[in-house]
Amino acid sequence: MVVGRGSFGEAYPLFGADPRDYDELFAEKLDLLLKLNETTYPIWKGRFRAALEGQGVYPRPHQPRLPLWIGVGGTPQSFARAGTLGLPLMVAIIGGTFERFRPLVDLYREAGTSAGHSPDKLKVGVHAMGFVGETDAAAREAFFPGWAHLTGRIGRERGWPPPSREQFDAMASPEGAFLIGDPKTVAAKVLHASEVLGSVSRITFQMSTASLETAAMKRSIELLGTEVAPIVRAATRETEKAT
Repeated sequence: MVVGRGSFGEAYPLFGADPRDYDELFAEKLDLLLKLNETTYPIWKGRFRAALEGQGVYPRPHQPRLPLWIGVGGTPQSFARAGTLGLPLMVAIIGGTFERFRPLVDLYREAGTSAGHSPDKLKVGVHAMGFVGETDAAAREAFFPGWAHLTGRIGRERGWPPPSREQFDAMASPEGAFLIGDPKTVAAKVLHASEVLGSVSRITFQMSTASLETAAMKRSIELLGTEVAPIVRAATRETEKAT
């Protein structure tokens, strides 16, 4: 489970919350979630909802504790909070380059170490736009229309300039943060992301933005499992042997 503050504020008035309490709401909800993950009968009190005084909270997860990751964007405080709590970090990188997030990932690891957490608990994951095609060109042509439509619609709501093909191609280039291309290209970019961020243990793809038919999405997933993953695993084993 990846939990984060979210980048869309429309839900606040829907649930009667004040957007000015953005960070405090998340901190409290996260604290409650961590408490619920520890016990079926929590004793807890907060500001934004009724207290819990030992009532049973069901259903319970199958495993002793749900695996929780903190989802973050580009706010330094969010990285530091995840490190201080000793929770795995999932970084949403939806544009630009992977390199620009290295200082924030370092901040996360420094905060975790300072709080006394062992390095093996301070895992880093990346969530990025991704799609695998038979060729680089085919993957880009398949992904672009859906990405442009969604990004353009959100941009109109928020007053952003419309997206361009030049922007898309830059982010799908070897230096950009879009994991879009043929299997070798995507594998190389995954390994690059791990290298520049100081080791990544998990990468998830935002594929639905492409708005493609089921067959194309299934083929992309198939290529991820049969071609991209073996390349990444082999390269990772070689790196581990070298060190």
